[in-house]
Formats: sequence, C-alpha cells, structure tokens
Amino acid sequence: MRDVPLPDGAAGAPPARIVDGVRAWVCSPPLRDLVARFGGGDAPRGGPSSADPSCGDPFPGDPFSGDLAAALAWLDDFSARHWDFRGGRERPEAVEPAFDPRTAGLVLAAASALGLVRPVPPARRAYAHLVVLGGLAHACLRRVAYAAHLVRSGTAVAGEVAVLGSFRPLSVAERQALAGAGVVAGDTEVDALDAAVRLAFGVAGPAEEDGVDAGHPHRSWSSRTWRPAGSPPVRVLAAPSGEPGRRRAHTADTQRFWAEHVRLSPGDPVLMVTAPAYVPFQHCDALRTLAVPYGCGIETVGVDPALPDLVRLPEPTLTPGRYLQEIRSAIRSMRALHAAVAGG
Repeated sequence: MRDVPLPDGAAGAPPARIVDGVRAWVCSPPLRDLVARFGGGDAPRGGPSSADPSCGDPFPGDPFSGDLAAALAWLDDFSARHWDFRGGRERPEAVEPAFDPRTAGLVLAAASALGLVRPVPPARRAYAHLVVLGGLAHACLRRVAYAAHLVRSGTAVAGEVAVLGSFRPLSVAERQALAGAGVVAGDTEVDALDAAVRLAFGVAGPAEEDGVDAGHPHRSWSSRTWRPAGSPPVRVLAAPSGEPGRRRAHTADTQRFWAEHVRLSPGDPVLMVTAPAYVPFQHCDALRTLAVPYGCGIETVGVDPALPDLVRLPEPTLTPGRYLQEIRSAIRSMRALHAAVAGG
C-alpha cells in the first residue's frame, strides 16, 4: 500500500488545505479496505448521493460518498462499534480481539500505510520549540530520551523542550517497568517525566518551580523548568483537565495549557515527539489546538526505537487490536480538526 500523508502542518496552512489533508486520509484506500473488511460496505450513505471526487468512485452503500463531515461522523460511529476495545478504560486495559491471519495482516498493512508504524526523522534542523508528549511510564522514558538525542545530535531548539503530562497515577505495571529500567520515580505520570528528564539530560533538579495544588489532580497543575548545560531549557508541565468533573487531562488539554505558558508566534515551527502509533491522532490534535489558533507550524514524529540510546527501553510490539484502536483515535481527532477549521 502507498503511504498516506497526514494533514498539512505547515505554518499558516489555509483551512482548505487542512481539510483536503483530512479528506485524503479518511478516504484513502487503506482505510476504505479496513472499513470494508469489517462490514462497512453495507453501511448507509453518509450524505448527498453525489460522490466526492477525491474519495474515488462510490460503491453501493459507500459511507464515503457523502460530504466529509458526514463521512467522519459515520466513521466515528463505525469505529466505536468495531474498533473500540478500551470502553473508556486506559490503553493497557483494552481487550485484545482475536483476528484471523488475513484480517490481522490487513490491519497491520493499513496501519503502516496510514502512518502508525514506521518512525520518520524530523524534516528540519531547527525548531522554535520541541514538545514531548507524555504517556505510560516506559513511553515517558523513551520519548524524553529521544528528545535528548535530537538535541545532542544537532537539532536546534530556539525556545524550550516542553515535556507535557498530567497527574495520572502510575499503575503497578508502570512502577515495575520503571524499576526494571533502574529509574526511581514517584506516583504519577509527571513524576515519571521528571525522572526521565533527570536521566536523559543529566540534571539533578529543577531551577524553577511553579504550580497550584487545587486539592484534586484534575484541577491542579505544576511547572518545573530544568536547565541542562549546553541544552535549551526543559520544562515539565502537568496540566489540569479541561473537564475536571468528568476526566483527567488529555493530550489536547496539555497542548493548550503549554501554549498559554509559552509565547508562540505565527510561523514558529514546533516539533512534537510521541510514539509512532500515536502520530496521526496527536498530530491532528496539535493542528487543532496549536496550529489553527496560533498560526505555528506542527511537525509530529515518532520515536525511533532502533537508536542506541533507547535499546534498554524497547518499544512494545503493538497488536492489530491496538492499531485499530489508534486508527479510531485518529478518526476522532480528524473529525474534531475538521469541525474546527471547516465549521462542521
């Protein structure tokens, strides 16, 4: 399968170009093949009967034959029924489905073509900011180590390395993973990020600290700035939830909160670091929360697990079920992005 590009993250990209990128991704042959494999060929039409030419020729009952907003809504619902194995739980608690070899092979091929498998190095040598997105404890170690590798290998960062997380409690498995890597951390995701910064950047403690303890992790925030020798400052930021009565902070919350603490300017190129499987959905979240309101550029890359710095922190092999879950995450993120730029 031919690789499908993500929506344009260039600074100042016009809304129409972003919409075209969303359309190209959701109407791409790899995603269409997945939908058909899971019974989507018999779906009702998602909009007007005339086909969008960029989506190719419709087949009977083709959900892609309507307008883009309708197709995204249909895909959101379809993926909720067929590809949501979390049921509102954290990713490690998802139920892994059993697939026949043909289906499993199709899922893995589609995930690769849709940009969820192979790491791609940064395209530029200089950025205004480098943003590391938090996650599970082992991912925190890998992503911060990759950011340190990029800085040491010559990627220039004019502003700061921002490491974004939340006060999500670490699970027993995460604590064991940290202990196995010889890392002493505290109780939360942001504690794991602090430990990762100490390890990867060789610093003993933060130079500045700020924050608010609101008595509940969904409402509290913290900021710790570290100043490694020969490196841009590294800020570890724990964000409050955008809906503290319902959930913990998620990726978009942390991105918005960081943008409020740094002076983003139109045209600033921002490099985002995450895991390869999360690149599509977190790229689109960053376009919606950072690029569209601030006019900055967004490039999103996944950690390269083959780097010597990361050998002792191996990336887990993802299953077909996990890839389908993240394809669903990308669909939902693209739906939100489309609504933000097209008023849908």
